[in-house]
Amino acid sequence: MKTFALILDLVDDQKLINEYKKYHEDVWPEIISSIKESGILNMKIYNLENRLFMTVETTDEFSFEKKSEEDSTNPKVLEWEALMWKYQKALPVAQNGEKWLLMNKIFDLNEQA
Repeated sequence: MKTFALILDLVDDQKLINEYKKYHEDVWPEIISSIKESGILNMKIYNLENRLFMTVETTDEFSFEKKSEEDSTNPKVLEWEALMWKYQKALPVAQNGEKWLLMNKIFDLNEQA
């Protein structure tokens, strides 16, 4: 199993942040299926003000490239992602079109001697 941490900001508007949270209380079933079918075993999103932090646990075979390729031909995923851009704000270090950015792991208690 692999674990990833990702980060993203939301537009700094409390009304929009609340709408974004509401969407995530009942994510479209097609999106849940897409996530699970890609090899993602668990996903959690945390929020503090307009900052989001996500953990993703995957199978060893999972790849973001493959997931992105599959998503690019899935009309429901494309619709969801377009809708979410209303609420999301790319980090200053993001490349054009990038949303969630992978974070680098700098500490793991289980790896300490």
